[in-house]
Amino acid sequence: MKVRQDAWSHEDDLMLAETVLRHVREGSTQLKAFDEVGDRLSRTSAAVGFRWNAIVRERYEQALKLAKKQRKEMKRAERRQPEYTKRESHKPVFHQEQPLSQPLLDTPVHTTEPPVTKKQLTMRDVITFLSNLEQSASSTNKLRTNLEKLESENQHLKEENTLLHQRIKTLENEQQVMKEDYQSLIQIMDRARRMVVLNDNEDQNVPTFKMDKNGNLEKVAR
Repeated sequence: MKVRQDAWSHEDDLMLAETVLRHVREGSTQLKAFDEVGDRLSRTSAAVGFRWNAIVRERYEQALKLAKKQRKEMKRAERRQPEYTKRESHKPVFHQEQPLSQPLLDTPVHTTEPPVTKKQLTMRDVITFLSNLEQSASSTNKLRTNLEKLESENQHLKEENTLLHQRIKTLENEQQVMKEDYQSLIQIMDRARRMVVLNDNEDQNVPTFKMDKNGNLEKVAR
C-alpha cells in the first residue's frame, strides 16, 4: 500500500499538474494521470486525486482549458487525415519522360535560405507562464495594499496638520487679545497715576487761612 504522510512540495504539485495536463491533451483520463503520479510519488491514487481537485486544479484552470482545446484539435485532425490519405491514393499518377534537350530553366531552383523553425510551446512553458502570472498578480496585490496603507496614513497626517494649523491660529488670536488687554491695562494704570499726581498738586496749591485776635482772616504763607 502506497502511503506517505509528508507534505506536498511545490515540485510535487508541478509534476502533478504537468502529468494531468499531458494526459488530458493526449486524450487520456485524469484517473490514469493520478495512477502515474501515485507510482512516482509513492502515494495512493485517491490522495493524488484529492490533491488535484482540492488544491492544484484551481491554479491551472486556464492550462486545463488549453489542454482540452488541444485534445479536440488533435481529434479533429485525426478525423480529417484518413480522408486526405484516401484522396491521395486515388489520385492518378502521370509519368512523362523529359527530353534531354529541355532547357535547364524548367528544373526547380533550390534556394539556400534556411528553413524557418517554429518553437513548440510545451505544457511546461504554459505552466511556468501561469505561475509567473500568479506571482505577478500577488505582487501587484501587495503593492496595491501598501499603496492604500500609505494613502490612508497620508490622509491621517493631512488631518493632523489641519488641526495643528487651526490650533496655532487659535493661539495667535488669544495672544492678540491678551496683548490688547495688556495695553488697555497699561493705559488705565497711566491715567490713574496721573490723577494721583494732579490731586497732590491741587492739595499743595490750596491757600491756608487763620484768624487774628481781631477776628480777621489772614493767609498763612507756606
